[in-house]
Amino acid sequence: MSVPDFAKSLCDDAAVFPPGLSPLPEAVAAHARYAASLYAELVGPLVLAAPALAELGGLLEPGETLDLSVTAPNGPRQLPAVFAAAESLPVRLRALEVAVPPGQAPAEFFAELDRARVAADDVAVFVEVPRDERRPEVIATCTSTRYRAKFRTGGVKAELYPDEAELAAAIRAVVDARVPFKATAGLHHAIRNTDPDTGFEQHGYLNLLLATDAAVDFADETEIAAVLAERDERRIAERVSNLDSARVAAAREWFLSFGTCSIIEPLTELIDLGLVPVEVLSGEGVAS
Repeated sequence: MSVPDFAKSLCDDAAVFPPGLSPLPEAVAAHARYAASLYAELVGPLVLAAPALAELGGLLEPGETLDLSVTAPNGPRQLPAVFAAAESLPVRLRALEVAVPPGQAPAEFFAELDRARVAADDVAVFVEVPRDERRPEVIATCTSTRYRAKFRTGGVKAELYPDEAELAAAIRAVVDARVPFKATAGLHHAIRNTDPDTGFEQHGYLNLLLATDAAVDFADETEIAAVLAERDERRIAERVSNLDSARVAAAREWFLSFGTCSIIEPLTELIDLGLVPVEVLSGEGVAS
């Protein structure tokens, strides 16, 4: 039994970030279990903030190599220390997620980023796109470079959640610009929902997949927003299951992954929706 193509490498393991806040030793041990499971293909790299690399060395078993994506919330100035730490650890640095500091002009940011990443040309770099007037220039610059985009889709306050119109415009912009993207924060469920504890309007990661499919199919922002707003589980699951291999490949070419503080919760949801076979959770099965 295997994970379907639409879900392969969909879930980046952001267990140490809110609201999960898993202690680093537990997150590293859990990630190793995921990598040996029957659902390993669902799981992307372990996501850590740059300072956490200092604690990582003593947590890895002999012979173990860990796939990492490292966030740099303070911008490119954090990258030299990240590269130095990764060089001394048994890790594969798969990606960097670099924020544009508040008030920094895009031209200055990208110049600094170009200088900082020269030593790691083979690492995917995601630029966290700001939700302000700099967004168009940041996306346009990513178009002419190898940089990818990262969108925040939620957080610990209601105002950190972009509404469906804002997110639809962002998806339309990166698909038009041919810039692959990932999403992070607030994507706690497969389907658009209202969180019962906070009242926050939360985007669904399957809505996001289908919204990207719609954008690839030349839908306008209003149509994309309608897909993001859809709350009917049956309808969303049916639409995902009806995507043929070409449409899945086209959507996943641009929507690469999303960060989640739990791997088991999205996996269980996908099983409950009939989109992933329940057998991937059978016993303590290890991928052969």
